[in-house]
Amino acid sequence: MTGVPDQLTLDLPHRPALGAEDFLISGSNQAAADIVDRWPDWPHRSVVVVAPPGAGKTHLANVWRLKSGAAAFAAGALSEPDVARATGALLIEDLHAGIGDQRALFHLLNLVREHKLSMLLTSRLAPGDLDVALPDLRSRLRALPLVTISPPDAALLKAVLVKQFADRQLNVEPHVINYIALHMEQSMEAAAAIVADIDKQALAAHRKVTRALAGEVLGRQEEGGG
Repeated sequence: MTGVPDQLTLDLPHRPALGAEDFLISGSNQAAADIVDRWPDWPHRSVVVVAPPGAGKTHLANVWRLKSGAAAFAAGALSEPDVARATGALLIEDLHAGIGDQRALFHLLNLVREHKLSMLLTSRLAPGDLDVALPDLRSRLRALPLVTISPPDAALLKAVLVKQFADRQLNVEPHVINYIALHMEQSMEAAAAIVADIDKQALAAHRKVTRALAGEVLGRQEEGGG
């Protein structure tokens, strides 16, 4: 990661996201990152990654998709023709949003196991909390190994803020980073939004990014409901 202020030391490992932005690692997402690193040497053919909104689940799934060459499907759009087209690794995203054809997903799970393929499934809800009417699928999903991503911790949020500012060629003092991280919504999306808003305001007013400017932007976001 480039452009990090010299005064702010980030002891977080990171890796190129295979063509995407760096995927930063902390305790909140370490287990899920390890799953990506371990592929294709998985002890099980299918794995479920569960994370709340804004924790980086989609980013991690994309890292794995690029690494594995997986075909990606939205769970809500699954259908039987998808089973016939499945020949390699598979990414099934957003189980919590509904499963289009539950029998199709059940058949895909069987196909993955029988042909020794790999499947990564993502969800905001644990398999046991999903609304699944098909008993066989419900049982199969609950039996899958589960990896969770927690909401981003303070170290990860600060690292993301530094990178977001650096990507915009902005060198922001550590105390400003600390202030933003303490007062912002605790999510990756919020980090990107607050940096974009601060950058916009700094350019418009020809001001340096300071704690005062950050406070003004955060205050306006709070008054506007985010």
